[in-house]
Amino acid sequence: MNLILLSDSYKFSHYLQYPNNISKAFGYFESRGGIYNKSLFFGLQYYLKKYLLPRITKENIQEAKSFAKAHGVPFNEKGWLHIVESLSGRLPLRIKAVKEGSVIPINNVLFTIENTDEQSAWLSGYVETLLMKVWSPMVCATKCYYMRDLIKSSYSKSSVNAAAIDFALHNFGDRASSSVESAAINGVAHLTQFLGTDNFASLKLAKEYYACASAGFSIPASEH
Repeated sequence: MNLILLSDSYKFSHYLQYPNNISKAFGYFESRGGIYNKSLFFGLQYYLKKYLLPRITKENIQEAKSFAKAHGVPFNEKGWLHIVESLSGRLPLRIKAVKEGSVIPINNVLFTIENTDEQSAWLSGYVETLLMKVWSPMVCATKCYYMRDLIKSSYSKSSVNAAAIDFALHNFGDRASSSVESAAINGVAHLTQFLGTDNFASLKLAKEYYACASAGFSIPASEH
């Protein structure tokens, strides 16, 4: 996957809009609220490892340059070449975040991003589009957190087997997802609160990116 292509089209021109002497750009990510007053932060580690750790190559640059030209947007070839030639293709970014799985009140910073190379201030905002994808697993994890809390309150009144709550909300969401990847990452988000799942795709992602060898469980069953 070519990281350079994973951004909004309008961001391709941002390097031309910054002041000439800019050396640092700082951004942050927060939950501004909704139906819940807290958010369960989850999913960032996956996107960092899968998309931001691989090094940028000259082949990536040429591919992106060709697409940008056909699309009619500017392309920061000089900036990307600097990353390849001076930084060995490593992205000069510092990302700080709260611990994944933390439940944080809304209107608090969940992660920050800044450039560590003075010639790459434009990069901090460029990767925003990709990093915003953490919203999906975070929303799923947050909903599951509140659903578990609701189920727990009912179990306390009607069940003598409190441990059964781990299997009280089973995931069959793979079949309704927009892609294999969305099924996998949101499936792991569900597994932050429950253990029952038929979303097999989530198991591999949980093992590969979260070092969880046995994230969820299912049973043999017939069609319904």
